Amino acid sequence: EYSDLNEIEFDSYMTSSPYRLLDCDHRILFPSQTPIRVLVTAADVLHSWTVPTMGIKADAVPGRLNQLTFFSDRSGMFFGQCSEICGSNHSFMPISVECIPSNKFGEVLMSMV
Repeated sequence: EYSDLNEIEFDSYMTSSPYRLLDCDHRILFPSQTPIRVLVTAADVLHSWTVPTMGIKADAVPGRLNQLTFFSDRSGMFFGQCSEICGSNHSFMPISVECIPSNKFGEVLMSMV
């Protein structure tokens, strides 16, 4: 259905350090100045993928794909959370998004391989 779809999946958990309120073990990396499309779903219960400082929120519904499109005109770290009370581990679902200048995005990806 989506000809440009690249299958990228990730899980993210809180870090075990004492400074763990916003940071998580896997950040999502996006290039700035580039339209980004995110497909969101859930495996178990209703979740809500939210990054307030970027003004984005998408409900993750089991069995459905929701699409979210956004554009970041600045680089930096942005933090969010699951904003749907979804069970006992709800408070342990942080989101970390890092927007990198688009001209350096390829370099950063290659350094991670």
